[in-house]
Order: sequence, then C-alpha cells, then structure tokens
Amino acid sequence: MSFANRKDAGARLAAALEGYHGKFPVVIALPRGGVVVAAEIATALDAPLDLLFVQKIGVPFHSELAMGAIVEGPEPTIVRNESIIRQARSTTGNFLRYAS
Repeated sequence: MSFANRKDAGARLAAALEGYHGKFPVVIALPRGGVVVAAEIATALDAPLDLLFVQKIGVPFHSELAMGAIVEGPEPTIVRNESIIRQARSTTGNFLRYAS
C-alpha cells in the first residue's frame, strides 16, 4: 500500500481505527515523521496526542541499522536487539548489555 504523504497515511489509518472513537484512546507519536501521521489519527478519534522520544543506537559504520534504543523518561529505558548486537560484535552493544 502506498500513500500520497504522511497526512494521507494518517487519514487512512484513522479510518481503520474508527472503532476506537469514544473509547478514550491516547495516540503516541515518534518525532521525525510520526507526528504528522499521529495528528491525523488523534484529530479523527478526538484523542489526546503525546510524543515518545527515542534515540536510536546505531551499529558503527551502519548508521541505519539499530542495535538498540534509549527511551526518554524519568528513568530512561534501554531496549536492545540482541541478535543485531551479536552479529555486529559491537563493543557498544556489549556496553548496552550491562547498561540497564
């Protein structure tokens, strides 16, 4: 399925989620593209919109490949992709193993 843009994607997803209207959903978006999609959904469902800030931890020399992420909050959460860490044999990945 392709979309004209993120706003179009959000409108179509909102239509698919129409069953949640009136059930007090909360829409959570990731910055950098997700906010436009989520705003369409929140508007259509008359739901509050919140942001979740996440920092990707990339594999060295493969910037698009994530071996983990840090989720902001009062106590930041580290999420690890153990499979990628093993494959990359990354010392950063080894740090991530013990960081949380």
